[in-house]
Amino acid sequence: MALWRGRTASSNLLNRLLHPPSRLPYCNFSSVAADVHSQSMIENMKRDLLNLDINSQIGSCMPLASMRIGTIIHNIEVNPGQGGKLVRAAGTSAKILKEPKSRYCLIRLPSGVEKLIDSQCRATVGTVSNPTHGAKKLRKAGQSRWLGRRPTVRGVAMNPIDHPHGGGEGRSKSSGSYGKTSRTPWGKPCKCGYKTAKSKRRK
Repeated sequence: MALWRGRTASSNLLNRLLHPPSRLPYCNFSSVAADVHSQSMIENMKRDLLNLDINSQIGSCMPLASMRIGTIIHNIEVNPGQGGKLVRAAGTSAKILKEPKSRYCLIRLPSGVEKLIDSQCRATVGTVSNPTHGAKKLRKAGQSRWLGRRPTVRGVAMNPIDHPHGGGEGRSKSSGSYGKTSRTPWGKPCKCGYKTAKSKRRK
């Protein structure tokens, strides 16, 4: 039971199931029948909770060390106790690739990157809701402004001082006679397999 995410409502429900309130000594036959029925329901619910597989319950939050291989998870911590940092966007999910028996657990992120994460970090079983979020069509340009998105200007439409693609005669990215690959506004190549992630990885 301690592996579930702590919620006030769920803890109150479990307390009511495990420690039902005492009844008054003077009651009629209908109340006695209701008590017997409620007691049988409580016993059935206790039996179901004891035989419950927490790994298969969507929404269960627990450390990665308590999960099985192949479990679909989201809202993953990077450091134990820090809070969920990875796989929180709408419709995303990650997958546990290896049995988390050692200190680190191998997880495949939505981008396809396989990352080693501490087995004591917590995650939530299941997939983030609203998977059709990316397929939503905006009705007009102003709707993107309602969402706080400002217009995006192409680099080839800028001046050389503003972007590496700026300047030149016509639509050219070279900004002169030097052929250059596509670059970010800060000069880093954004094609040809240029590595942008940190070379030092946790092992």
